[in-house]
Amino acid sequence: MIDNRILTLDDISVEGKTVLLRVDINSPVDESKRIKDQARIQRCLPTIRELHDKKARLVVLAHQADPIEYQNFTVLKEHAEILSALLSTRVEYVDDVAGPFALEKIRAMKPGDILLLDNVRIYTEETIIFEKEVKLPPEDQARTTVVRRLAPLADCYVCDAFAAVHRSQPTLVGFPELLPSAAGRLFEEELRVLGKVKQNPERPCIFILGGAKILDAFRMIRSVLEDGSADKILTTGLVAQIMLKAKGTPLGTASETYLEKKNLLEFVPAAEESLKNHSDRIVCPEDFAVDSSGQRREVAAGALPDEETIADIGEKTIKRYCALIGESKTVFINGPAGVYEKSPFALGTRRIWEAVASAAAFSVLGGGDSIAAARLFGVQEGISFISTAGGGLIRFLSGEKLAVVEALEKSAHTFGRKK
Repeated sequence: MIDNRILTLDDISVEGKTVLLRVDINSPVDESKRIKDQARIQRCLPTIRELHDKKARLVVLAHQADPIEYQNFTVLKEHAEILSALLSTRVEYVDDVAGPFALEKIRAMKPGDILLLDNVRIYTEETIIFEKEVKLPPEDQARTTVVRRLAPLADCYVCDAFAAVHRSQPTLVGFPELLPSAAGRLFEEELRVLGKVKQNPERPCIFILGGAKILDAFRMIRSVLEDGSADKILTTGLVAQIMLKAKGTPLGTASETYLEKKNLLEFVPAAEESLKNHSDRIVCPEDFAVDSSGQRREVAAGALPDEETIADIGEKTIKRYCALIGESKTVFINGPAGVYEKSPFALGTRRIWEAVASAAAFSVLGGGDSIAAARLFGVQEGISFISTAGGGLIRFLSGEKLAVVEALEKSAHTFGRKK
């Protein structure tokens, strides 16, 4: 068990049983809706292999984007093909989720068979809009169509979808109401590693927070400073700009106009509060690179121009941050340092990512842009742990309750171990 609250695959018997496995293989796709990155698919392989090797009848549920993201929303046929190739065994795709065809296929399964059902978000109650607007409690989600039809055919439920750990949707929190439920190997690993960063990191522990998702960063800053998870926070990206704005540092008309148009100035009061209480632990850039007609031009933080926007941190800041990384024992990164997709402004992100990858510290990286940057600069192998989660990762490190964790805890309490 994980902290004696959640069952794992070590705590349940699956041989010859029908197992519902919820994974997160939501993958980026190209213009023709072909998968262009298999990272999340690969991360769920250990759990699928283990259940297959134990001769479970394995029914896999997953989503691919949301209907409101039409450009990424698609069926899971290609996912099944990729899984079959990676596992060297047949993963049968079923063009149905909980209709008569899917139910017939599940009833006909033999030990060791693997079925991948279609995109669960064809059901309205599985969409993000429904989750946010209707807010069904788990006991009501257990009465939705997909759970009501599939649960009677299953002996147990396994969740390996840590990237969706913050989502309160039927296939994530409904099944644990009705079935003995456990965490898959990826889910278990994510909880263990992130729990260590949150509760007992080796010191000194630094958080490097940047990127454009200000809400994600400010979810964490107050929490990790107040509970002592982070000894220092190194700010980059728009996080750094908000912090400097809170300090009264002029950012230049162009950069401040951008922040205003994006409604990001609303985070200034939160930045002011954090600086008031923890100014010695929040590190801001001392110089930046601005976009001068597509070229990199470095400027001190106190002398930013009105007509050019900030696009990266400067070399003095890079040197200082790399030194702090070298002195650390634990490093958490979320969000790139600048517009890393453009060569002139990739320097900050690349140098910091390389410093983390080459450091002796235990390093954790999360978030889509952070992972994409790690791949771009070829440093994935040097990062100790790359989380599959984005929003769920932020919420976990912010100390928020997570819907799927609570559902698995409740199931463990209700059903206990099933050896």
